Amino acid sequence: MGIDEDALEYHRTDPPGKIEISTTKPTNTQRDLSLAYSPGVAAPCLEIDDDETEAYTYTAKGNLVGVVSNGTAVLGLGDIGAQASKPVMEGKGVLFKRFADIDVFDVELDEDDPHKVVEACKMMEPTFGGINLEDIKAPECFTIEERLREEIDIPVFHDDQHGTAIISGAALLNAADIAGKELEDLEIVFSGAGASAIATAKFYVSLGCREDNITMCDSTGIITAARAERGEVNEYKRQFAQDVPEGDLADAMDGADVFVGLSIGGIVSQEMIQSMGDNPIVFAMANPDPEIGYEEAKAARDDDVIMATGRSDYPNQVNNVLGFPFIFRGALDVRATEINEEMKVACAEALAELAREDVPDAVVKAYGEEPLQFGPDYIIPKPVDPRVLFRVAPSIAEAAMESGAARTEIDLEAYEEELEARLGKSREMMRVILNKAKSDPKTVALAEGENEKMIRAAYQLQEQGIALPILIGDESEIRQTAANLGLDFEPRVADPTVGDYEAYAERLHELRQRKGVTRTEAGELIERDSNYFGSIMVEQGDADALLTGLSYHYPSALRPPLQVIGTADDVDYAAGVYLLTFKNRVIFVADATVNQAPDEEVLAEVTKQTGKLARRFDVEPRAALLSYSNFGSVDNEGTRKPRRAAQMLQDDPEVDFPVDGEMQADTAVVDDILEGTYGFSDLEEPANVLVFPNLESGNIGYKLLQRLGGAEAVGPMLVGMDEPVHVLQRGDEVKDIVNLAAVAVVDAQKK
Repeated sequence: MGIDEDALEYHRTDPPGKIEISTTKPTNTQRDLSLAYSPGVAAPCLEIDDDETEAYTYTAKGNLVGVVSNGTAVLGLGDIGAQASKPVMEGKGVLFKRFADIDVFDVELDEDDPHKVVEACKMMEPTFGGINLEDIKAPECFTIEERLREEIDIPVFHDDQHGTAIISGAALLNAADIAGKELEDLEIVFSGAGASAIATAKFYVSLGCREDNITMCDSTGIITAARAERGEVNEYKRQFAQDVPEGDLADAMDGADVFVGLSIGGIVSQEMIQSMGDNPIVFAMANPDPEIGYEEAKAARDDDVIMATGRSDYPNQVNNVLGFPFIFRGALDVRATEINEEMKVACAEALAELAREDVPDAVVKAYGEEPLQFGPDYIIPKPVDPRVLFRVAPSIAEAAMESGAARTEIDLEAYEEELEARLGKSREMMRVILNKAKSDPKTVALAEGENEKMIRAAYQLQEQGIALPILIGDESEIRQTAANLGLDFEPRVADPTVGDYEAYAERLHELRQRKGVTRTEAGELIERDSNYFGSIMVEQGDADALLTGLSYHYPSALRPPLQVIGTADDVDYAAGVYLLTFKNRVIFVADATVNQAPDEEVLAEVTKQTGKLARRFDVEPRAALLSYSNFGSVDNEGTRKPRRAAQMLQDDPEVDFPVDGEMQADTAVVDDILEGTYGFSDLEEPANVLVFPNLESGNIGYKLLQRLGGAEAVGPMLVGMDEPVHVLQRGDEVKDIVNLAAVAVVDAQKK
């Protein structure tokens, strides 16, 4: 089945199209409906009648964008009309929602007259917080956007003009830096003189390029002052008419520093690339076929060609989705009246800066595990990078406030946390822990310190002020890897083969001599096993916490800390806990990693420790001990264990949170079952701490919830240890290491 048939099947599968409307408030009862509509709806109507800005308070206007098109210039398809453009506009809505959690109504206008399009948009101003103009041909698109910017007080943005300008502008900032060239000195040649090319050229001037250094070519050739005088170019092209001899694109490219292609595929030859200046910058952005192919341009010269295209199968894709969702997000959240030049520049600068940072593992995996590191083949972030939202949107909001475009002021630090929460409940929960960690960072020993992920995690922990990381391993190898990764930091390293760690060996021998470990073996373990080294380091107080397990099976990684550090004085058993987050719910699942067949005492202790962990996340625990029976409906040894554990906890004066069991999983989490059938339960609300009866069920349960229930997982977090220790899962990503390190810091703060 070809791509066309796949796409048709994708769009026609029930329900047809790609979008739907869903409610955001309860609509289950008659009271809900009376609040949503008549008579309750009258109250917000009257508030808005008194003050129109209250529409942002009482309606979805502040998160609603209109994607407006007449279908006269659909990318790759041309003038296909309003109706045929609807799949594209729905697709635009999908991108708004996916990347910035913005709702969209797509509006297809069967109208070619630009003045009537303007009037239609003006009439819709009360509906939307902003308007994204899409796929409208030039020069009408200029007229429409200019008039709307003047005549309505919500942001208007023609993405075909400004999207490419902003994203390629970010790429230009980094490409010029890599090439060792100043923006004001760049000789720039444009192939194409349509809406996108003109907007891009104007934007490059806003970034610092010189207008008289920009040569623009249309299908006739170089746009010259002579052609302008003869009336051969329209008013929009005339701005870039240069007083130079007439010629073609090849003439214009001779000696140029930058080529910007926004025209048609295949019109640039290798000879034209060879004629450019040293280390040329080539942005061949025609779609689907660039003005010159990636391999062809790279092979044309011996020096570096910094190349970008509009395609996803080559490095440096100039993709508008890096811009418009986040620009509108920031603009909407400060109730901006416009998207001005300062906001566009802020977007480009934020994207350029982000490309210089370490790339998350999830982004690398999405692009085939190929390394992504700032340089000629990585000058702009990838569209799936989740950090774009909370880097670009705050930059837009800040620029709007500083330039006077914002109607309301916001706290930018708090705003970034709100944006992270939009990407998932787990980010919101982890932000609680990260903020606590940053308030008083502690030293965290990272076993397996030569591992690239550990080094990258150490960089982020140090850079963000979350922890004071100590990498355990070969110092020269660690520093070389950090340099190869382009990480600009001085890692703190503990090298067991170099430093004087005789005291560590003596202590390990003292602890394990009656377990068959000789003094010689203790020295060897300290030198070659970073798990034992890190455990002794924490036990001796030279580090506050330990992370390990990245390349070990969980039991192998857990054994050294248990042998050296052990459980807390009042605790006999450690346990592994996962934090599972759903859209509107948080659940702690225990035990999923440690205790295979716990008795009632172990279950009770695991419940107490998990409750303490929940409170570190500012969650008040409500615990349920799970089984396949409800409160004695089945009576055997298996169901008696959680029942006895619940009774022990209820009788324990130190347990100050509600706990009950044994109960089935749906009883624990479904309010109607809990209250309707089992109103006698000590749980007045559904449980958020679920304690499984054994390791097998706990591990199965959390994985099913994660994979089929759509939960995001943080962990496993080890509870019950005498000092903060956390064991990673094999293959965890850098963000998982950073998250667990933050949990370890908060654990250490509690100590």
